[in-house]
Amino acid sequence: MPWPDPVTLQDDHVALVPLTPAHAADLVAAVQDGDLWKLWYTAIPAPEKMAAEITRRLGLQQQGSMLPFAVIDAASGRAVGMTTYMNIDAANRRVEIGSTWYRKSVQRSSLNSRAKLLLLEHAFERLGCIAVEFRTHFFNRQSRQAIERLGARLDGILRNHQVAGNGTLRDTCVYSILPGEWPAVKAHLRFRIDNPPAGKMADRPA
Repeated sequence: MPWPDPVTLQDDHVALVPLTPAHAADLVAAVQDGDLWKLWYTAIPAPEKMAAEITRRLGLQQQGSMLPFAVIDAASGRAVGMTTYMNIDAANRRVEIGSTWYRKSVQRSSLNSRAKLLLLEHAFERLGCIAVEFRTHFFNRQSRQAIERLGARLDGILRNHQVAGNGTLRDTCVYSILPGEWPAVKAHLRFRIDNPPAGKMADRPA
């Protein structure tokens, strides 16, 4: 039996549902909001490559190394991005939360905090994970700041970790949250969701 099993995670405003090819049209529209695939330090699929990316993620799910989700805005019922448990280590009960992106119009909403809260709750309180990792490009300042705002701690930087699609060498920042840190991280996330900074939406994606 694969670990973790496919599951739907949701609150009143966002749902993380098992990714399927039926999400492709919504995700093509989502990635076009902000031309997200043009950011050189990320690996976000271009519109014409979305179907292949969904197939790739589902293939990794079959191999037991990834559990991919479509991120659904409950207000519209449409997929506005993707996220995953990846680099799954079932024997040691470790997962990485990654391969995540959201359409530009929801990036300054509570959606990311809500999705991360759902994923972390499931990882620590249902799956019994001993660690949850986050990894990002050294130059992806927005992603690094978002991970740090969650309360994850920097474990270190893997230098020349990967060759990027444009041929440059990626230095990867590795962060993690441990079970003993989870109660404080959870309280912090709940506070951020309930008390958003001025100009941000507390109750639903913009």
